Amino acid sequence: MSFNPRVFSRKAHRWGAIGVALPFLVVIVSGLLLQLKKHWSWVQPVEVRGAGTAPALPFDSLLTIARSVPEAGIRGWDDIDKLDVRPGKGIVKITSNARWELQVDSESGAVLHSAYRRSDWLESLHDGSWFHPLAKLGVFLPSGIVVLVLWLTGIYLWLVPYQTRRQRARMAAIGGPQRRSDRHDDRHDDRRAAGAG
Repeated sequence: MSFNPRVFSRKAHRWGAIGVALPFLVVIVSGLLLQLKKHWSWVQPVEVRGAGTAPALPFDSLLTIARSVPEAGIRGWDDIDKLDVRPGKGIVKITSNARWELQVDSESGAVLHSAYRRSDWLESLHDGSWFHPLAKLGVFLPSGIVVLVLWLTGIYLWLVPYQTRRQRARMAAIGGPQRRSDRHDDRHDDRRAAGAG
């Protein structure tokens, strides 16, 4: 049995789409939400602007300030996931392990904004690491490769009939060779004409 690229493309397209449907849905939905992270405070808290520019607060003061906000659940440095210093906006963002974000004025130490931050969780969902460390490389990476194959086979399945139609139209325009079915119809008409004569 010879290899038929069109049959292979159809089968790869069908079974590949079924195989990656769920991981790809997760990637699409989380990706759409991440596109809106700067525009929708539900995904990521809106950045505010502090009074200062150069960070003036020592780390121990930042920890004391973070402890003063009960929602953040910060008791010590182990409860802090990251500090994000934004000199241009005059703030320091403190993100807790519980995904709570505090925006602190880098000069006065005032808590300017306090809200839950979902964008980091969505990023881990988007790359698959939220499910399990092995899911990122064992499920989501292969799914991405399959989606690339789907794209390639989809282009092939679209391009071949398109090129065939263009070639037939070009041949018809220059009076090129007829299709087999057309030649059969012509011979049938010739026999009928001979029988009538």
